[in-house]
Amino acid sequence: MAYAHPEVLVSTEWVAGHLSDPGIRLIEVDVDTTAYDSGHIAGAVGWNWQSQLNDPVRRDIPDKQAFAKLLSAAGVTPQTTVILYGDNNNWFAAFAFWLLQLYGHAGAKLMNGGRAKWVADGRPLVTDRPTVRPSNYPVPKKVNAAIRAKRPDVEKALKAKKITLVDVRSKPEFVGEIIAPPGMTETAQRAGHIPGAKNIPWAQAVAPDGTFKPHEELLQLYKGAKVIDGKDEVIAYCRIGERSSHTWFALKYLLGVKKVRNYDGSWTEWGNLVGAPIVKGAE
Repeated sequence: MAYAHPEVLVSTEWVAGHLSDPGIRLIEVDVDTTAYDSGHIAGAVGWNWQSQLNDPVRRDIPDKQAFAKLLSAAGVTPQTTVILYGDNNNWFAAFAFWLLQLYGHAGAKLMNGGRAKWVADGRPLVTDRPTVRPSNYPVPKKVNAAIRAKRPDVEKALKAKKITLVDVRSKPEFVGEIIAPPGMTETAQRAGHIPGAKNIPWAQAVAPDGTFKPHEELLQLYKGAKVIDGKDEVIAYCRIGERSSHTWFALKYLLGVKKVRNYDGSWTEWGNLVGAPIVKGAE
């Protein structure tokens, strides 16, 4: 069976054949620009998740004005098809895709497998930065709040039996053995997980080459864990909202789950909240 929305996922082969297409903007999204600077796909603009996809002062995503400025600097217009890819199996590219949907830019796609798949396929990288003619991207008028979960939504989920929480972090993070993966600076004071959350690490949704598993395997994964049953609402979270964006993408666009939200505050927020309940160990 095909994905619910196969149009939002393109292969490395497709990207290689459309690098010169007008109306397309290729964007590499990484945790920082280290990988991009070492070599990227020809014509790709680089986005830094830490400094460009987060507000520099508030613990929040960029506001409407900052979002419009970011896309304008990348030469993106409302008619541009944005092709996203990045490091860490597209964690941060999926976050950027989610951000684009949040602010209403429908023309976005993920390159399946991300940067690692492109390199594994033996495709070339360049170090030259593209010459970009800035656009004048309009400030979004609306925000698609239906795909974002905030703290009150999670608190509601603790009481509502029809809202499923999915923790997509590793098992050691989930059970509270560690607060964050080694080397990660964004952290919380407490380790553990939100009560009632189901632990399905994001990596279970991808094949060894980093591409998403076929529809039937994804369906078996999430149905088998009783995450989806066709009617309930799902909220995905991780540590900083990037791995959960990857799972959100899989649930919403590959499996067609209609009510699924990304809790981008994730464990760095919940694990620091005074009075917020947590659980250690497996449930």
